[in-house]
Order: sequence, then structure tokens, then C-alpha cells
Amino acid sequence: MMQNILSILIWLPIIGGVGVLVLGDGGDATSARAGQMRWLTLIVSVLTFVLCIPFYAAFDNTTAAMQFVERMPWIAAFNVDYYLGVDGISAPLILLTTFITPLVVISGWDSISNRPAQYFAAFLILEGLMIGVFCALDGVLFYVLWEAMLVPMFLIIGIWGGERRVYATLKFFLYTFLGSVLMLVAFVYLYNKTGSFDFFSFMELPLTLKEQQLIFIAFLLAFAVKVPMWPVHTWLPDAHVEAPTGGSVILAAIMLKMGGYGFIRLSLPILPDGSAYFADMMIALSLIGVVYIGFVALMQKDMKKLIAYSSIAHMGFVTLGFFLVWSISSSSGAELGMTGGIVQMVSHGLVSGAMFLCVGVLYDRVHSRQIADYGGVANTMPKFAGFMVLFALANAGLPGTSGFVGEFMVILASFKANFWYAFLAASTLILGAAYTLWMIKRVLYGEVANKNVADLVDLQPREFLVLGILAVSVLLVGLWPAPLIDMMSVTVQELLVHVSQSRLAGL
Repeated sequence: MMQNILSILIWLPIIGGVGVLVLGDGGDATSARAGQMRWLTLIVSVLTFVLCIPFYAAFDNTTAAMQFVERMPWIAAFNVDYYLGVDGISAPLILLTTFITPLVVISGWDSISNRPAQYFAAFLILEGLMIGVFCALDGVLFYVLWEAMLVPMFLIIGIWGGERRVYATLKFFLYTFLGSVLMLVAFVYLYNKTGSFDFFSFMELPLTLKEQQLIFIAFLLAFAVKVPMWPVHTWLPDAHVEAPTGGSVILAAIMLKMGGYGFIRLSLPILPDGSAYFADMMIALSLIGVVYIGFVALMQKDMKKLIAYSSIAHMGFVTLGFFLVWSISSSSGAELGMTGGIVQMVSHGLVSGAMFLCVGVLYDRVHSRQIADYGGVANTMPKFAGFMVLFALANAGLPGTSGFVGEFMVILASFKANFWYAFLAASTLILGAAYTLWMIKRVLYGEVANKNVADLVDLQPREFLVLGILAVSVLLVGLWPAPLIDMMSVTVQELLVHVSQSRLAGL
């Protein structure tokens, strides 16, 4: 089984999603068939996560080589292969994907009454496609899976979203699809140079600086939109606000990580000289995202929109950590920044997912996301308030939570590069506390705002289970990040060695 574990992790949820579609819900969300469909969804998603346990146990932290490699011809005429493998960068993101998906299934157990079979099937299929992106080592396979992810998320927002769901989903699709087309152009250009779509053949290819610059820009437009970086971030708040709770969780926790993963899997190792050329620009854009978007978050009146802007600010730490490499003279400082960026991706997946689930709990009861419609929630929902305060503090970077670890590592690396980089990056600790605690104060504390809040019922067992699991995870990563860091350490060191070597043609 371990020889084909990656294919199993990819295809099990996809086939399970098709099975959920075939089973259906009988046109009634409360029917016995709908109940069977929900249990099938949960079993498939939990089984996918359980299979990650032997995957994690068999993973070798001492090597940077690709592990669990699978390779077979797919389109032989063009040397396109079904080529899979994982290393210390992709493995944590696969674990995060399989961990979050069952929680999304449980959270939407009975809150979706419109076409629940299609809803749950979309999440299972999306899970398999996202895992595939983190495993793919062939350009065409990577591109197909990258674009295929858009379809289930397009449907999730477009069918089960809010009043402006059509606008939001079209904006989401156009931004991400158009940016990705240039990535395909770059892959085709590299294929014409190498005769293969193999990532490793791309990495050894000598290119002129002009070629690296142009290809970097093509990759940048695809990955920056996905992160998203300022100024191509405007699709995200609309998508988050209109998406159902489960869609917001997956979008923030997993799909945004695709952009950061693309930079570290493709841009840096394939285009080290091009990446170095644009490093200062990338650092500047990242810092603008951290600071400016933090101020934008302060102005939001909608909880989902506030958390969405918070996500943009926190993801700025990811790209900042990756592109500090060329501004730091010591290898240990560069490793600190890159490792911190990856840890931040995992941490943000847990914290932002938890924050959106908290908003979903309130929305299911009051049917409003406006901060002004709440107040005094802690008086009627003390258990919920305890969880939301914990996640809010993690979002603000409280030591002892996962939100602190990655940001602190990137800030330390920034200090080794430039004092002002560190100063601007560290401002998020103030801004993050300001906008997050501003929301918490007005939603949870003070006088009970209206009768709807006064009649709220505290967490159901299902909701308590989901938020409890996430709370434990946030604290575990915050207090004991060593297993996560150890998993990626050797791979990051090898990547830094690779990136330091010029790929300029003729050198």
C-alpha cells in the first residue's frame, strides 16, 4: 500500500465524491438516503486522514529526496507522465489538507439543506485534487490539477453562497484562471527547452537572465493571485464573504497555500537568478500586504471580510520568509525565514479555518455577519466564547499558539536582513491584535445587543468537537513545533543549496 499511498490519498476522496453523487440525497436533506450520504462522506474523509498516519510514520525526515515516488507514462507523445512524490515541503500540507476536510464535513453536517449530496461530493473531489497538486512533479499534471480545483470551489461558492455569490464566484474564477494560463505558457516554453515536463529537468536547465525574468513573471501572476498578494488580492474578500462556511474554511486553510507552495516548488528552484532579481520587489509587496492590509482589516464591519483581510496580511509573512533568502548573508538566517514561511502556512490553515468556523457558528444562529448585530455573546455562549478568544489570540500571534511560531521565525530572519524589514513585519503583532481584539470586544463582550443574541444556544456536541480539535492543534503546534520543523528542515536546507547555485546559461 505504501508504494501507492499518494495515488490512494488522491483518488480515494475523488472516487468517494463520485459515490456520494451516485447515492444522492433523494431530494430531501432529512431523508434516510441523505443521512447515508453524509456518513459515506465522513467515512471517506476520515479514512483519507487515517491513511496519512502510516504515511507520516514512514516519512523519512533525514533526506531531501522525493519519497513515495510513483511514475508512469500518461501522454507518451509529449513525455507527459503521471509523476508523484513528496518531500518535507509538501508532506505537511498534505497532512493539513486531510486534517481539515473531515472537520469541514462535520461542521456542515445539517446546515446545508439545498442539494447536500452535491455539496459534500464537491468537497471530497476538491480534497483529492488539492492533494494531487501537492504531489505532482510533472508540469502538465500539476497544471491540470491546479485548474481542476477551481471547478468544485466555483460550484461551492456559486450554488451555496450568499446573495452576491455569482459576482464573487466569477471574480474568483477569472482572477485565478487567467493568472494560471501564463503558468501553462511557461511550462510549454520549458518543455521546448528540455523535451520533458519533469520539474527536475526544469531545475537543471540553464536559462538566460531575461528568460528567467519572463518565466518568473508568468509564475508570479499565477501564484500571487492564489496567495493572494497585494495588489491582486481583491477577489478574496468577496469570495470569502459569499462562500458558505465550509468553502471559506477550505479556501483559507488550503487553497491559499497553493500560491506559496508554487513559489517554493517552482519559482525559487527553477529560476534562482530570476527570483534573486525580483526578490526586493517581492519583499516590498509582502510588507505592503502585511502593513497596509492590516489597516484595511481595521475598517471592516463584516466578520468574514475582516478575517479575509487578516488572511492576506498573514500570508504576506509566507512570501516574505521565502524571498528574504537573498537579503541574508548567513545560511541559518535564510533557513529560518524559509522554514518560518512554511510553518506560517500550516498555522494559518489551522487558525483561519477555526476563525471562519466560529463565524459560521454565529451565522447559523443569527443569520448575520455584521459585527454591529452582536454583543454580549459570551453571556449566552460561554463555551463558544472561550474557543473564539483562543483562536483570536492565535490570529494575533500570542506566544504559545501556532500563530506565533511562523511569524516569529520570519521576523527574526527579517532582522538579520534589514532592521526596517523586521520593524514593518513586526507591526502585524500590533495591527493583528488591534483588528482581532476589536472584533472580539464588540461581538463577545458588553451588553447583549438584541433579542436574537439573548436567546442563543451554546455549542452543540458536533460544533464543540470541531472547535475542540482545532484548539488542541493550535496549541500543540504553538507549544511543540519541533515535529513540524523537523519534517521540513533537511528539504529546506537542500533547497537553499540549490537556490544558491546560478542557472544562467553559459555559467
